[in-house]
Amino acid sequence: MTALRQAAENYLALRRSLGFALVDPGRLMLDFAGHLDDAGVTHITIERALAWATSPGATPYWHWYRLCAVRGLAAYLHAFDPGHQIPPADLLPRRYHRAAPFLFTDTDIATLIEAAGAAPASLHALTYQTLIGLLAVTGIRPGEAYALDREHVDLDAAMLTIVNGKYGKSRELPLHPSTVRVLDYYLHRRDVLIRRPIIAPSFFVSLRGNRLKACNADIAFARVARRAGLRPHSARARPCLKGLRHSFAVNTLTDWYRAGADVDAHLPLLSTWLGHVDPASTYWYLQATPQLLALAAERLYHSKESTS
Repeated sequence: MTALRQAAENYLALRRSLGFALVDPGRLMLDFAGHLDDAGVTHITIERALAWATSPGATPYWHWYRLCAVRGLAAYLHAFDPGHQIPPADLLPRRYHRAAPFLFTDTDIATLIEAAGAAPASLHALTYQTLIGLLAVTGIRPGEAYALDREHVDLDAAMLTIVNGKYGKSRELPLHPSTVRVLDYYLHRRDVLIRRPIIAPSFFVSLRGNRLKACNADIAFARVARRAGLRPHSARARPCLKGLRHSFAVNTLTDWYRAGADVDAHLPLLSTWLGHVDPASTYWYLQATPQLLALAAERLYHSKESTS
């Protein structure tokens, strides 16, 4: 392994031993280190870091994020060799505008599940049909679904356990009987279809019996979405697996408004279900759809009318 990439590996090993996941930043550090090694460069410079971070075809926020990853590695190496330069924290602005997510209708979800079933490999088709359905009815993060082990899915108790989710939080989610039946069917059929020992303890498995990988799942879902005839709403609002989580949250809030429920009182329940640290993260979903905003505005209008 070349020098800077090896140094990046050492740095990541140290940080991860302290409990930091560094998934995306770690990948970016290794990419940057490999980029310098390929160019025959032995030291990080501000000029090279900036040129790499601001490569064309990405948003300003992504440029800032890439440079942040480089700064961590540069600070580590600078402690051993002052020849490594540390890019200033304010070298690039942190300009992030959260795009409205792609929200799936019930018809979209049914079409997706049908399209997933058209995959040539039976196990592949069944896995993505079940994965899409589970994300749609529970709103869990895709990464939480990939991390599920067989022991986390208690079909007898109709309970799903999310272990060590985002920010290290764990939670238990009750399952509807119809969901239990689908998961039970998947569990038995996957063992028949795979025709080889299942390597990982994971609930969802690939054709090789391994745990699903996010990158492969994203590619597979993109194919399913195209097969289902779903098109992006904009350059940033594309059909993706995480959109199923957004759709779950928006639909839940919409149903509460339509039912006349006290949304403010119920919101902490949704935050806990979704695994948010606090309701402030959940409030963002109020902005996700004009229909939901209209319901909230109507509720506010009637509230003012009753008190005037």
